[in-house]
Amino acid sequence: MSNRYSTIQLPDGAVLAYEIHGSFHRGTRIPIVLVCGMSNLRIDYERLTGSLSQTRPVLIYDHRGMGESCLAHNEDLSIEMLARDLAFLLHALRWKEVSICGYSMGGVIAQQLLVLPYHPTHPIQLEFRTTHLFLVATRSVVQEKVGIDYKPPPTGATRTLAEKKAGARRIIESTFDPKWITENGARLNIICERVFRSISNRPGEVIAKQGTALQNFNFAGLLSKLPTNMKVLVVHGNMDRVIPRHCGEDIRARIRGAVFLESGPRPGQVPSLDFGHNWYEYFDIKVWQNVVDSFIDDGCLLHSSDDYVISRYLENPGLCTPSAE
Repeated sequence: MSNRYSTIQLPDGAVLAYEIHGSFHRGTRIPIVLVCGMSNLRIDYERLTGSLSQTRPVLIYDHRGMGESCLAHNEDLSIEMLARDLAFLLHALRWKEVSICGYSMGGVIAQQLLVLPYHPTHPIQLEFRTTHLFLVATRSVVQEKVGIDYKPPPTGATRTLAEKKAGARRIIESTFDPKWITENGARLNIICERVFRSISNRPGEVIAKQGTALQNFNFAGLLSKLPTNMKVLVVHGNMDRVIPRHCGEDIRARIRGAVFLESGPRPGQVPSLDFGHNWYEYFDIKVWQNVVDSFIDDGCLLHSSDDYVISRYLENPGLCTPSAE
């Protein structure tokens, strides 16, 4: 990830650091916005960002208080606040159409963002249209004992660097399944070292505030209002030990038209659904680039149902050819 980034000041004085990759695709391909998960920084996504930016613009940013982004004061966080931060950034960029990929906490933020126009007391008009939404390893409702198991130090106590590294490694390992850890020890060490190098940019008190925010959101009743012409793909691995797959199934039940990522040999499918929470570290990265490109550019290829493909073809004959299977 480049050290060159831009910043934007939010209305309350907080600052967001962000990067845009693949800008040369602007005007020809729908950009994708990557929304980080809890404790994540934009540098954690360099493998994914580097691949996706080969075919479309990619926006990646640090949440307030993380990385090069700053809190306004010492404010508590809420999912709604983080969603309004993203809305402000997108409005400032003046992008008219976007796709959004929200991972873990980022998926919660993405859903909250898209229901802000229906907020019961402080609605806002979104000045962009979301064409496609990827909800990855996330949930729509608060559930006990679901999510990153981050334990802040006792009040007044501080952790040594060694303790911080041990805690970070424990969390990282929880995002993979045991088989992956056994077979990919070298890659795991690289991921851990990257986190260790940026550990000072991951303040424990901010991560704790993110965790509290994830126990205090409530927008599920508004999801039925999402526009039906927005395509929604739920990506959730069977081996997710952080957020169980049933949370993804719950999303599909709540959002009209949402579909699950499928396994198989066809374009836009993955070799297997046996992957963990840290989804983009499974399989060749081109697999995930193909999932994104297929869903955004010709989403019908993700479905094996002839009825679905034919109906999509009748809606837009130029989009794809019906399956002969």
